[in-house]
Amino acid sequence: MANERWTLDPDRCFSPEPSVRSRARELHAEVERLPLVSPHGHVAARLFADEGARLPDPATLFVTGDPYVFRLLHAHGLAHEELGLAPLGGGERETDPRAVWRRFCERFDLFDGTPTGLWLKTTFVHVFGLRERPSADSADRLFDALAEALVSPEFAPRALLSRFGVEHLATTDPADAGLDDHRSAQAAGLRVVPTFRPDGLMQLADPEWRARVERLAAVVGFEVGSLEAFLEAVRARRLAFAEAGATASDHAVTSADLSPMDSDDAAELFARALAGQASPAEAERFHAHMLFEMARMATEDGLVMQLHVGSLRNHDLRLLDRFGPDMGADVPVAMDLTRGLQPLLNAFGDETRFRLVVYTLDETTYARELAPLAGHYPALRLGSPWWFHDSVKGIERYLDAVVETAGFRKLAGFVDDARALPTLWARHDVWRRTTCDWLARLERRGLIDEGAAVRSARWLAYGAARDTFRVGDRDEPAAPTS
Repeated sequence: MANERWTLDPDRCFSPEPSVRSRARELHAEVERLPLVSPHGHVAARLFADEGARLPDPATLFVTGDPYVFRLLHAHGLAHEELGLAPLGGGERETDPRAVWRRFCERFDLFDGTPTGLWLKTTFVHVFGLRERPSADSADRLFDALAEALVSPEFAPRALLSRFGVEHLATTDPADAGLDDHRSAQAAGLRVVPTFRPDGLMQLADPEWRARVERLAAVVGFEVGSLEAFLEAVRARRLAFAEAGATASDHAVTSADLSPMDSDDAAELFARALAGQASPAEAERFHAHMLFEMARMATEDGLVMQLHVGSLRNHDLRLLDRFGPDMGADVPVAMDLTRGLQPLLNAFGDETRFRLVVYTLDETTYARELAPLAGHYPALRLGSPWWFHDSVKGIERYLDAVVETAGFRKLAGFVDDARALPTLWARHDVWRRTTCDWLARLERRGLIDEGAAVRSARWLAYGAARDTFRVGDRDEPAAPTS
């Protein structure tokens, strides 16, 4: 609808039942100004390394750079090139950000009812003060207003961290990443830390694997010609990340089977992989073995181990071939986590220094497997709803499924998984409002008392992520300014 005006409902995400809504408001007032802890996301550290850094144009920031957005536009027939994404081998693509933005605004109704639509509305209204809904008619006006704001000092990345009250922001970084940007941000007083993500080093069947091993060797300064040297190089990089402030590692899991290999067999397979002789099945076995080794290393260095499971990544093989991985074409698959996690949890589940956070796209495992496992093994905590499920209803389903078995204190808090920095606050806002409403309903039924509701609201909003990811004691920054 042309010229449709937006308002932001102060009771968004709250129940329509008057008594529940009133209590949800009270609980939200307890947590809305707590600092934000963002232990897992994809905002680039380079944005904070330089005080003069600015965010890109609106189309690059909110459309081209965010798989949550461009995947749904593609699902309705738009080519990735029309949205500004560049094919790997070159070729034509849209290079005019305003044209990309118009395509997005013309189809904004595709996001009605989705969490992405709610995040974007909250961001445009609350963060930028815009009241016009995106449409074909408003596209240029919105682009101009956003572009003007994004180049101003008030919307500089560092300024937004302060405005949002971000206490801790973790990026996601490959094993060979340079960490100077994180150090520069920290020198300016910002807690922007890396997260160790070695997935590329564990995928023997990937054509780029040997090149990645060579880059790893160059970074650590010694030859990586054996599994023993490889493990030593990985340990060295984990230490470098920890020294740069990292508190966690992050791992994609393609199979629920995390059984380790015999050490001699693993060493022989690694040698054959360097010679280009590993099969896909062997590569999968090695990946499981390396995840087991990562858990062992975590007991030594204390990095919290995150597993993202239940996702068949890069389902669209044509898209993978033309644009590369991580283009939003991930699809949930069923997982047997009870049996799959058994070897790892039997080995390390009672280790006091080991902490494991599991996220899944297979919601059926919440109540049947993950909550009972977390209710037994001290090391295991349950990651928040992820990817397709970090929505109001997805959060409610998650809490309904896991709290009765695992309790609040085995929940790892919220991760925003943000790509576009301005949406970070909105994602936390949705989580905090939804959890407060859920707690109000629980209290209304007499299942928790008033004090437990307040404590749990603060835990879910702030304490759980801080504790789970070992952010540690430090002076809290000023509360967010908006």
